Amino acid sequence: MSLIVQKFGGTSLDTAEHRLLAAEKIKQTIENGNMPVVIVSAMGRKGMPYATDTLLNLARKDSVDICGRESDMLCSCGEVISAVAMVQTLKSLQIEAASLTGAQAGIITDENYCRSNILKIIPNKINEILKKKKVPVIAGFQGSSENGEITTFGRGGSDTSASIIAAALNAELIEIFTDVKGVMTADPQVVKTAQLLEKADYSEILEMANEGARVVHPRAIEVAAAVKIPLKIRSNFDNAAGTLVTNFKPDKIISAVTSRDDIVFIKLENNGQQNLQIFSLLAKKGISADFIDIIPEQITFVIDRENKKVAIELLQNLPNTIEERLSKVSVIGAGMTGIPGVMAKIIEILQKNGIKIYQATDSHTTISCLIAKKDKNRAVKALHSAFCIEMEDSE
Repeated sequence: MSLIVQKFGGTSLDTAEHRLLAAEKIKQTIENGNMPVVIVSAMGRKGMPYATDTLLNLARKDSVDICGRESDMLCSCGEVISAVAMVQTLKSLQIEAASLTGAQAGIITDENYCRSNILKIIPNKINEILKKKKVPVIAGFQGSSENGEITTFGRGGSDTSASIIAAALNAELIEIFTDVKGVMTADPQVVKTAQLLEKADYSEILEMANEGARVVHPRAIEVAAAVKIPLKIRSNFDNAAGTLVTNFKPDKIISAVTSRDDIVFIKLENNGQQNLQIFSLLAKKGISADFIDIIPEQITFVIDRENKKVAIELLQNLPNTIEERLSKVSVIGAGMTGIPGVMAKIIEILQKNGIKIYQATDSHTTISCLIAKKDKNRAVKALHSAFCIEMEDSE
């Protein structure tokens, strides 16, 4: 009997009908001779009663700000509600199950509220439930510190819960169930001819997750890759195979084109060592900078928009300009390593379409360009048509 960790996202749990579909997936796993361990997100999205954003908005009615500790206490409730609801759905199918909070599941973290780091996992309670032939249903996105404080991992943290628990239990497979059929070669809402990636390398999916493809959280991929557990991204709403992520040598140079709008471009005067210290200050706050360019006259870099408020506080005594009308477009493929001419072709395609490149960066698997937000969709379509598909995008 193989142990399979199955994670269900919020849109897979937001109605009784959807929860029943998820329960049927779990039942099928058991009937196939495997033992599931289930991780659940909070139900639904913003506006639905138990979604994370809904819970936060409830607290903000009385006070605009909610501190890290209180935020984590509140946000952890959504996943706990989902866990209990899923147990009840499984029982309706005559499947014995038991719900656990992240703390009960043995996930120990630091006390960096809202984005805590997992220190270790002691899965004694999970193993006890498994020995009783029951399905553990674990609230994702959360753990507790060694002092017993409830903590959360940040958005998408239930994926991380799934991977870290799979690693601790030496699982055979991680399945991430969501509302899409798998990882696509581009956002299908932008590129109508985007295709499903049936297989992908860990490094590709990690880069895609970092660069705008919000199908799975980057930390979940990192953990799965480190312990070499295959990860499958599937839809809860059909029986298609989805995308299998493992050590895989792709047969194409480029696998996908992604984009991000949630970035902020910051420009500083370069007056020497004082301003260069901004990168150390950002690092101490856990903020990563990208597109760093340092010339005698100025320093420029990009950060995630969610970190804008903290960055402004750090920059308040430094002359700066903040620009939010830019997007990041990335071409990703494990097959591009050591292949010359990829950057040249990207530049040629964007220039041919009248799209200005403000900055560019590259790594072994990714080339990213900073462009005007208004040009983002055109850039994605042009690059995808050139690199990723056999037929031309008709739009």
